[in-house]
Amino acid sequence: MALFIVLGRFSRIATIRQTAAFQYKTSPIKTIAAVREHSRNYRHLTQCLPDILPNVVKIGSRMSSSPEGQDMMEVLACNSNQLADDLLAAGSNAAKRQKLVLDYLKVADRDGKSVTAEFPDGLDWFNVTEALTLQGSLRGKVVVLDFFTYCCINCMHILPNLKRLEHMYPIEEGLAVIGVHSAKFKNEKESNNIRAAVERYEISHPVVNDNVSAMWRKLRVQCWPTLMILGPRANPLFVIMGEGNFEDLKLYVGSAIRFYREKGEIQRHSLPLNLTGTGTIASNMKFPGKIACSVPTLDGDKDSSEEQLFAVSDSGNHRVLIIDSAGTVLHKIGGKQSGFLDGNFSKARFNAPQGVAFQGTDVVFVADNENHAVRRIDLKTQQVSTIAGNGTQGNDRTGGKSGRDQLLSSPWDVAVYSTRDLDMSFHADETSVPSKDVLLIAMAGIHQIWAIFLEDTIWWKFKKYGAGTCWAIAGSGHEQNRNTSYPHSAAFAQPSGLAINRVAKEVYLADSESSAIRKISLADGKVMAVAGGDRNPLDLFAFGDVDGKQYAAKFQHPLGVAYNPKDGCIYFADTYNHKIKKIDVSTNCATTCEFREANGSVRRFSEPAGLCLDRSGQLLYIADTNNHELLVANLTDCTVRPLKLNFRVPEELDSVVEDRRSGTTLKPTRPIKMHPGAGQSSLRLTFNLTFPGKATKLTDGAPQQWSLELPSTEWGCECTKGTIDTASGQSLQLLIAPPANDASTNGNDPSPIAVNFKLNLCEGDVCFPKEFIVLLEVQYSAEETGHTNVERYDAQETYEVQLSREKVCLQQH
Repeated sequence: MALFIVLGRFSRIATIRQTAAFQYKTSPIKTIAAVREHSRNYRHLTQCLPDILPNVVKIGSRMSSSPEGQDMMEVLACNSNQLADDLLAAGSNAAKRQKLVLDYLKVADRDGKSVTAEFPDGLDWFNVTEALTLQGSLRGKVVVLDFFTYCCINCMHILPNLKRLEHMYPIEEGLAVIGVHSAKFKNEKESNNIRAAVERYEISHPVVNDNVSAMWRKLRVQCWPTLMILGPRANPLFVIMGEGNFEDLKLYVGSAIRFYREKGEIQRHSLPLNLTGTGTIASNMKFPGKIACSVPTLDGDKDSSEEQLFAVSDSGNHRVLIIDSAGTVLHKIGGKQSGFLDGNFSKARFNAPQGVAFQGTDVVFVADNENHAVRRIDLKTQQVSTIAGNGTQGNDRTGGKSGRDQLLSSPWDVAVYSTRDLDMSFHADETSVPSKDVLLIAMAGIHQIWAIFLEDTIWWKFKKYGAGTCWAIAGSGHEQNRNTSYPHSAAFAQPSGLAINRVAKEVYLADSESSAIRKISLADGKVMAVAGGDRNPLDLFAFGDVDGKQYAAKFQHPLGVAYNPKDGCIYFADTYNHKIKKIDVSTNCATTCEFREANGSVRRFSEPAGLCLDRSGQLLYIADTNNHELLVANLTDCTVRPLKLNFRVPEELDSVVEDRRSGTTLKPTRPIKMHPGAGQSSLRLTFNLTFPGKATKLTDGAPQQWSLELPSTEWGCECTKGTIDTASGQSLQLLIAPPANDASTNGNDPSPIAVNFKLNLCEGDVCFPKEFIVLLEVQYSAEETGHTNVERYDAQETYEVQLSREKVCLQQH
């Protein structure tokens, strides 16, 4: 959430307020020119231009800062903004762009002093084994400080760009990216919650929990996200505010590394990296996001008592699960690795899916969040297709296109609403009027509500929409808590959950960044408050944990919402308060729900993000996200129990099969020979990584991961997953203990041993991942081994893995 922008190029804009003069006092002419230039892309800036000058552009509510470092930040922001404008004017002239940045660096290096700010002692760090310092371990590096807070969708949008940058310029080549977590919400100051977010969003660079915002204040940072680029002496070079600036970021960092390398100031030392992770999760789910219940068919020839199904977005595993009410997994759709592929259930891939919604019992729609797409799952044909988005983040605030031509931005939830055409026609028998299905979308990335019209539909104000087209139907795109009778004048703040009241013809939404539950009339588009937040539409800091009526109630970043027609209550996940609450829609009064476990203790949730009612309205299904499990709460007696998933094929076996289907599989020319009658056995495997091309190498500082799948639980190995230590050589050694006397084979050869590799390589300036599986067959034969009776048999095999950009080869020695 961009809260205070100093005229940079940014894509997250909310409301402009007057505040203290900032850049204007430094260069009023440049400020006016910059505002006019950017107003071509952001029309509302032109409306506010008279109010901005001689003041600064301010977004939403401001975070307080101390005056330390104010002059440095002012000058850096002004100079960076001028450079960005010059680069924009240079267009695609690469030579001119390079010269502009080089000339800028010469001046910045000559005039820039090292920042006096330093990471305070005692802060918690993630992905490293020890605390880092600007004047110590980071000296000699070009450092990108990423000031972020994990609730902010715009902060999440730039993470893929930072990952691309890290692949291009590894730590040993001179770049260090440091995430400086500066919390908005109280809940985000807790290190355990940040650790979960680091794992959920697959952040691999060092992150510090600056829970007192020390660096934010000392460096006068003003908005989320902000990237501050420092030279090897911790001298400030550039600042970039907001998202959508990757080309500039890449140019700045690459130029700075080359500039300081020629000056001999870049140091090639590594950093003490150690990726944060929770290891194996017993529930077989990872950060489940949303859950939805199937809708009974209304056809007269079908039994209304048909089985309930539930769709679960297993977000951390990049897949969707279809389960029954007992927890039996009927379908696994997608794999445990992210991707963007249509096709059958095993081939299809998602990227951190969130919202799920049934259309009847045979179709599920999915908000494929980090693919910026909406997907359709057909349970009958077992096929996945894309109905909007193409994997690229968009910035369109209007819509009108269909399919992959319509770009989306972080869809977070979906809901299916059935309506007749909203025209002026009169029908004596309303039941005979055909209904049309409309898919509503909570578009968190641009703070709007969108819709895909699944059939030709007449909607609000008698406007006709063609089948398959995708449109923004509510919200201006500004990040606010603005309620109004005119849907396109209203404003939302990262809407993240949807629930439909079909009788009242309303959709309730969890507006996470305003910490409010709000509603939209589906009859005319009027946007209204329900509870939480503040009357002031610009105040996005009105959060807390207070039961009460409408604005007196206070929540903290709610993400999930469900409506129960049986009791007339909205149930919602008050995510950052770790609670489930409900609102009586007749009074707008919010109260906390307390559920007790079998032992009588009150259940403690951990950032629950999704929930739904079963058809009876008595059971509330909850995605307890950071606890990695599903829960079922009984609303009659307020008890709660875990819903244990029953995978019909064991997860540990099926995941290997999935990976083998989707990746490169290598097999040696001969099997491993073991003795069937040995009292004790051992198997030592060595994998040497080699590079036929001289320019190819493992990416320094990047994770080089491996995992081991053994034939059965009778086999053992001290470690079954880890990273390759490139400092001590480019090889992997495994010591495996087969079962004594071939106990697990029953006279048959066991299943193969699978060694999975996930490596990151570079070839010149190009970095790329390599994922493959080495499949090793094991044969038991006393004749082949040359021994008939032995107490102990030790086998050893050495393999050479040849890696290049084009292929991977395996040789057995």
